[in-house]
Amino acid sequence: MKSKGPRMTMPTQAVLRAFLHDPGGEHYGLELCELAGMPSGTLYPILARLEQIGWVESRWEDPETHVAEGRPRRRYYRITADGAEQARDAIARAYRARRQPVPAWLPPPEVAS
Repeated sequence: MKSKGPRMTMPTQAVLRAFLHDPGGEHYGLELCELAGMPSGTLYPILARLEQIGWVESRWEDPETHVAEGRPRRRYYRITADGAEQARDAIARAYRARRQPVPAWLPPPEVAS
């Protein structure tokens, strides 16, 4: 699902970087808060926007797991393949707009034809 994408605010970039560190992995909310270095009140609206545009998917864990472990049920999030590609491009554009060097893990600048 192609989309224009979210505003590339610093918190949004932090969430996307957390996902891109392990693009195939699933992360629950508290874990993402720690990885992105932000409170849940900032994280969850970003996750909702990313899920709405198709960059992120979520699922609830099996109820038996959290009952057996004696903790609240977790919702796991993962970045989609298309979301990872779009996130890398959007973050790279944000770095270039700020005239900062683009990190090596992001795509090279577009070449004008």
